[in-house]
Amino acid sequence: MASDDQKERPFFFPGTRRSLLATIDEKAEAEREKLRSAAEQEFANWSSSVRAEKASPEASEPMPSFIRKEQEARARAEDEAVIKDKPKQGLPSRIKHLFRKTDKVNKEAERAAKPKKQRSFKVRASLFLLYWGAIAAVWFTVILIGAVTVYSLTAEDPLSAGLSKQPAKLTILASDNHVISEKGLRRNHVPLSEMPPHLIQAVLATEDRRFYYHYGFDPIGILRAFIRNYRAGRVVEGGSTVTQQLAKVLFLKPERTYWRKIEEVLLALSLEYRLTKEQILELYLNRIYFGGGSYGVAAATQHYFGKDVSEIGIYEAAILAGLIRSPTYYAPTNNFERSLGRGKVVLSAMRSTGKISDTEYFGAIDNPPSLRTNLPQESYGYVIDAVVQQLTELGLDLKSDMTVETTVDYELQAVAQRTVQDHMDREGAEYNAGEAAAVVIDRNGAVRALIGGRDYQKTQFNRALSGRRQPGSTFKPFVYLTALEKGLTPDTLVHDGPIRIGNWTPANYNKRYHGDVTLREALAKSMNTAAVRLSEWAGREEVVKTAHRLGIESKLEPNASIALGTSGVSLLELVSAYVPFANGGFSARPHIIKTVKDADGHAVYDVGKTNWGRVISPQHVAEMNDMLTTTILYGTAKKASLDPHPAAGKTGTGQDYRDAWFIGYTAYYAAGIWLGNDDFSPMKRVTGGSLPTKVWRDLMVYAHLSKEPAYLPGTDQFAGRSRERRRPSGNSIWDNLFSDTGAVGRNDTTLGSPITDSRNSGAPRKKSWLEELFSP
Repeated sequence: MASDDQKERPFFFPGTRRSLLATIDEKAEAEREKLRSAAEQEFANWSSSVRAEKASPEASEPMPSFIRKEQEARARAEDEAVIKDKPKQGLPSRIKHLFRKTDKVNKEAERAAKPKKQRSFKVRASLFLLYWGAIAAVWFTVILIGAVTVYSLTAEDPLSAGLSKQPAKLTILASDNHVISEKGLRRNHVPLSEMPPHLIQAVLATEDRRFYYHYGFDPIGILRAFIRNYRAGRVVEGGSTVTQQLAKVLFLKPERTYWRKIEEVLLALSLEYRLTKEQILELYLNRIYFGGGSYGVAAATQHYFGKDVSEIGIYEAAILAGLIRSPTYYAPTNNFERSLGRGKVVLSAMRSTGKISDTEYFGAIDNPPSLRTNLPQESYGYVIDAVVQQLTELGLDLKSDMTVETTVDYELQAVAQRTVQDHMDREGAEYNAGEAAAVVIDRNGAVRALIGGRDYQKTQFNRALSGRRQPGSTFKPFVYLTALEKGLTPDTLVHDGPIRIGNWTPANYNKRYHGDVTLREALAKSMNTAAVRLSEWAGREEVVKTAHRLGIESKLEPNASIALGTSGVSLLELVSAYVPFANGGFSARPHIIKTVKDADGHAVYDVGKTNWGRVISPQHVAEMNDMLTTTILYGTAKKASLDPHPAAGKTGTGQDYRDAWFIGYTAYYAAGIWLGNDDFSPMKRVTGGSLPTKVWRDLMVYAHLSKEPAYLPGTDQFAGRSRERRRPSGNSIWDNLFSDTGAVGRNDTTLGSPITDSRNSGAPRKKSWLEELFSP
């Protein structure tokens, strides 16, 4: 049995075998058991007394059962109240705090056992979305910051980004350094401070109104665009910001994928982080594409309006801003009225956003702009294509920046294109002539004007360079030159009459024959049988050699009809073959490129010497000029008279009127005109002496406005010779075959002597109507 000391020993002394919590529970249970026993004893005593009272003899009659039950219930309630209010026996203070912990554990157990109130589905879903949405937002922010940081560190410098992906800058200059065209991306930056404010406002009003309020990505703009597109049932507004468009231009390929759109947003955020808003806007306006091969506002303003960017007005700025969405569809050069309409939309947007006042708006509407006088596509399209083609043929790398100086006369080219188009618009339908081409070459072979068709915007096929058509009678000068070199003279007689070669019987255009005529008259009247007789006499192979020697490069078939120009040639080579008649007998290689320089200004190509040496003797140059002059004086090309400038040339008509030519020249230029249809369908009796000569004359009148009249080489000694229409006399071809009659000697001259009128010595000559029109 345990001693008193052992009973008083604390339970937490070393050696105890029970835990602290078990000891506390036992003591608490013992106290509660004592209280329970005492309460039960008191209740038993009270119940005994109540029963004794009921069983005593003094008791009256028994109480009703419902009263007894009510009294018992009241007695039990009082007993419970006594037991509840009875003060509990306190525990030692050293273990009271342990009971507090026990009560807390019990209360928590009670709460856990108590069923929780079930929340609604909406509440649970909202809490779920809120919780996981917050987590997703945190992770998205972390990933976005990391991605933008990576793109910022790995992306190129925005100032140089994208240059290698864009076409190289190709600047094409006229002979007077006028800019004909600038193809590719401009490398020179125009500062934002040099751009007019209304240009910047026009771009922001139509492309990104909230540019200064977003950070490269505009959810509000995307939502607005979605609503407008949904209401319109089509795409009428885009959601990309200016920064996103710039990122696409600088860094991305033109692909339509979801990943590319994600990259676009990330790069836009990167640009916003690296650059200021002003830098982004400046870079955007210098890199965006405005159509027509123009990158940047500086190139676009020069291309469409012929102005510097600082000089453009409000309406012009609105047109440029409207081009960004669809440069081809809204291009002024494609449809000017459509472009003006698009400009009005931009002006309305500027007005609604308060960028311009009502006065400025109505002032711009009342004064619409006009395009530059000579648009590249309209006047220089064929020249540009020819330059690009020759650069490739020269083996020059088009991937690097280049400046090409051409031989083209800036004003003459524009006038030539308009002249050809005006004549074709007025008279083409009447003659059933669908197309035309023209070439002007100077004495050294430099191409001064090149017209490959009546309208470059409708067809880009260059008929002057790539078209191979039958030259007809324009080939006859090579036949006559061969005959002269064989010993004949312009006054030699040749028979114009029926001739048969095998099964072929050539005939004249009007089916009439003239008998014996001089070579001069036969060439002036373009007599076919006379030309065939000369070809057969001189030799077809010799005629082919003469044509190749003068500049014809196409293959010529030495058949019986070679004298009538049945082998196809191009207009450019045919005109270049006439140049030796104009320059005194020297072959001049036709060329349109003078020099090519790289981005640093170093020459990478120079045309060098274009004179291949003498190909015609001075004597024969004079004789050919004497004969070809009569073609204009009283022959088939009288409509080409260029008085007071001496001129010579030859008309030509293809079989069944499929081609009509006139090749003429002065002491300064050789020019050729061709008319026909691309499908080789015949025209309505168009000859070289009709519409082609009229086009040639109008073109050459302008070309000679600043030129003094000069004789053709070797013809100055024939100035006093009468050119009246008469039957010339001379030896026949058969006499020349068996006699020692040779060609008449001529003095060599390169340009010819200036013409003076002995009747009006010292008096100014009278100007033609076209000179009066264009002269100051």
